[in-house]
Parts: sequence; structure tokens; C-alpha cells
Amino acid sequence: MTATTISAPPLRQRRVRSALKHTGLLIFVALMIYPLVWMVVSAFKPADQILTDPGLIPKDLTLDNFKDGWHALNRPFSVFFLNSLLVTIGSIVGNLFSCSLTAYALARLQFRMRKVYFAITLASVMLPFHVLVIPQYIFFSQFDLVNTYWPLLIPKFLATDAFFVFLMVQFIRTLPRELDRAAWIDGAGPFLTFWYVVLPLMRPALVTTTIFTFIWTWNDFFVPLIYLTRTQVFTVPVALNSMVDSETQSGVGMLFAMSLLSLLPILVFFAFAQKYLIRGIATTGLK
Repeated sequence: MTATTISAPPLRQRRVRSALKHTGLLIFVALMIYPLVWMVVSAFKPADQILTDPGLIPKDLTLDNFKDGWHALNRPFSVFFLNSLLVTIGSIVGNLFSCSLTAYALARLQFRMRKVYFAITLASVMLPFHVLVIPQYIFFSQFDLVNTYWPLLIPKFLATDAFFVFLMVQFIRTLPRELDRAAWIDGAGPFLTFWYVVLPLMRPALVTTTIFTFIWTWNDFFVPLIYLTRTQVFTVPVALNSMVDSETQSGVGMLFAMSLLSLLPILVFFAFAQKYLIRGIATTGLK
């Protein structure tokens, strides 16, 4: 019998397929980034040309949108940047502290109903946040905490972000239990074992938690909108929303200008932390 061989596609055919594939990908990328590019260009257009000229090549360039937008709400926009930074840093500290302790308890300690608690934690990931909005608001309003940052920070110190708890549990389970036993032999209790043995080895998971918390908290609009009603405590997303509500068509340019500035911390942070994000996701077993 003679074996039949399957000839490889001609070189010209492979090149045509590759060109079509890359052309399709470039068109898809162009469609995805067009709104962002249009926002950047519009931030430098005069206000009367933003909605009348949809092109990406501006006829005139101006920095008035940045100058006017910086003081649009009767105070420097840096105030809102500092407010967002304060909430973001507090949220990062809260998630790192509470989620790591909770994950260590669920992954290493033996206690009754441990699996039930872990199942409840995973189930809470699927629970829409909007279900909890009204009872949480009533709770914080009764303690007169509205128009403060406590409603935004207290849940972070109570391990309410179940996604990060799950991420850290998965990572801790990959660590050898012999390290814990060696610490126990040396007389260390659960907390010392966590602090000196497990926590230093959790760096990839901690970095991943830091990155996601920073991005999600900085961009969060819904929760601050509920609890913050005074201008001086606004975060950046709420301030941008107030700029839209309080201005007419002339405020569109200021909105785009300040939105562009609000993206810079995210882009800079992600540029420096990207390699740690990929490493952290890979080592926690999330594909």
C-alpha cells in the first residue's frame, strides 16, 4: 500500500489567509479604540466643534477645556483626585488585610462548617450588589456615616470582596503544608505562621488583588454616587457626573478633558503592574 500524503497549502494561499486574518483584527481594534481616540481628540477641540465635527482631525486646537474643567465645580479638580486616591488606598489596605486573613483561615485552619462558609463566600460572588444597596444605605445612614468615606471603606475591611478571597484561597492551597508544620514545631501559632510563613509567599496574589482593587475602586461610580452628595467629598467619577449635570453643551469639552486626565493614573499604574498581574493570575490557577 502506498501512503497518501497531504500536501501543505501553497505559500501564496497561507499568505492570503494571514493577511485576511490580520486585516480583520486591525479593523476590530480600530472599532474598539475609536471612542477613546475620539474622546482624546475632542478634549482639545473648541466646545462648539465637539458635537458638530465628528472627525478625528480637529480644525482648531485649544487647552481651554482643561483650564475651565479644572475649576468647573468651584474648586480645583485636584481635590477630587485626592479624594479618589484616599478611597483607593484605603480599599487596597482593607482588601489586603481582610481577604488574606479570611483566605488563610479557609485554606489552612480546621474548624466546623469551614466548607459551608467557603461555599457561602463563593455564592456571594453571584449575588448582585444592587440587592444589598438599600439595607446597607439604611445601616450607614443610621450611624450618620453618609457623606463620609466610611461606607466605602468599612466593607473592604470585612472581606466582602469574595473574588479576592477565592483568589487567595486558591493560591494558599498551592503552598506546601510542610511549611506550616515546620512553623508549628518551632512553637508558632496560626497567626505567626500566617504572618511569617504564608503571607511572604502570597506576594503574587497580593499584587493581583492590589491591581484589581485599584482599577475597580478608582473607576467605581455607583457606590460613591449613593453615599457622597457634598461636592467637597466627591470622587473623580462622581465629579465628572456632576459636571455633566451642571453644564450645558459647553461642558462637554471640559468633561472630555477631565476624563482624559482621570485615565492617566490607571494607565500609569497598569503599565508598571502589568507583569505582576499576569504572573499573579497564572500562579493562582485562574485561566
